Amino acid sequence: MAARFDFAQRVGITYYLTTTNSCSSLLYMDAKTLSVAVDWLGRIDYQAALILQETLVQERVAAPELEDRLLLLEHPPTYTLGRGGDMRHLLLNEAQLAERQIAFYRVGRGGDITYHGPGQLVGYPILNLKRLHSLRGLAQPDLHAYVSDIEQVLIHTLAHFGVAGWRYEGYTGVWVDTANGPCKIAAIGVRVSSKGISSHGFALNVATDLSYFTHIIPCGIKEHGVTSLTRMLQRPVAIAEVIAPLVEAFREVFHMEHVLENDTI
Repeated sequence: MAARFDFAQRVGITYYLTTTNSCSSLLYMDAKTLSVAVDWLGRIDYQAALILQETLVQERVAAPELEDRLLLLEHPPTYTLGRGGDMRHLLLNEAQLAERQIAFYRVGRGGDITYHGPGQLVGYPILNLKRLHSLRGLAQPDLHAYVSDIEQVLIHTLAHFGVAGWRYEGYTGVWVDTANGPCKIAAIGVRVSSKGISSHGFALNVATDLSYFTHIIPCGIKEHGVTSLTRMLQRPVAIAEVIAPLVEAFREVFHMEHVLENDTI
């Protein structure tokens, strides 16, 4: 932690140490940039993460000047179905879900059905898009630009590992070329409140057990499969290897300074 303070002093950044119920925050602030606090939450239940997101969104609706947040975490095995998603894309019934100990939630994000589980790095940006996009000269938050920015963060993150990620026209998320054709390596599903505060976000398959995807039609896409960073590199990849490159990519794409919530990141 002291090294981070030294770095902040050398480059002339003001820093603040704040405390939440779960962990402390080192917040870098600069007059020329926005700031984002990055929380590593570990592996937590989907419902708990949803409640946390909703709380943070409501706080920012009430006080738009609050700093942006990026929640990084893993979930236990969970399927989520976005608004407008098709229940037929879940191929298990309630009893089968219970037998496999997989949670299921209908949620308010965009997109169809997806899987979350251990070995997958999930990110929930809680951003004031009105503030962010106004700095780009936009009168209102641009949802398509926001999704494109998240895709770019993930593309930069994969590039750090020598993996070429790309956008697939007509689909959201990030894709890679495999021997079996294009496969999705990262899914995106977001929600933006009427006040311009974002929630939900992205899921990058790092060392995910891909067999869970065989029980759904991921994102409603039948014609293409899914893959992971571990499979692409043909070696085990730990979540811890990916967090720092992803945070740096997020900072670059969104032109933000960042905070690492605790020393385990």
